[in-house]
Amino acid sequence: MTKKFLMATAILICLTLQSCGVMFGGSRYTATIKAKDHPNATIYVNGQKAGEGTVQGIYKRNQPLHVKLEQNNCQSTERTYYPAFRTGNFIWSVLSWGILGLGVDLGTGASYKPDHRNNSEIEKVNTKDFTFTVDYSDCN
Repeated sequence: MTKKFLMATAILICLTLQSCGVMFGGSRYTATIKAKDHPNATIYVNGQKAGEGTVQGIYKRNQPLHVKLEQNNCQSTERTYYPAFRTGNFIWSVLSWGILGLGVDLGTGASYKPDHRNNSEIEKVNTKDFTFTVDYSDCN
């Protein structure tokens, strides 16, 4: 009876708890977007006006972030920041939660993050917070 109870408890825990990526990173992140050296530049994120100079918002991890800067008498500039796969998250999810955890992470988007290692405009503050400093040197 004890073996059956332990087995049932282990299965219940595996099915009810979330996977590593969802627990430690979530399916969304907070982005602080700054127009470098242009505090009056209007910032658009994913086609929506977000504010001027510096803005903050919550975005899905598994989708690209499209940023556009505009300022009077200057040509606008646009950047698209594509997500990167969280390899460490993938390994921990497979080891700790198996196929179920992997499915949860992929399905919720928790397996992705902004590509801060390959893009110098992105700074990782922590697992859930990133700062995007958009170069607007075309506007003087």
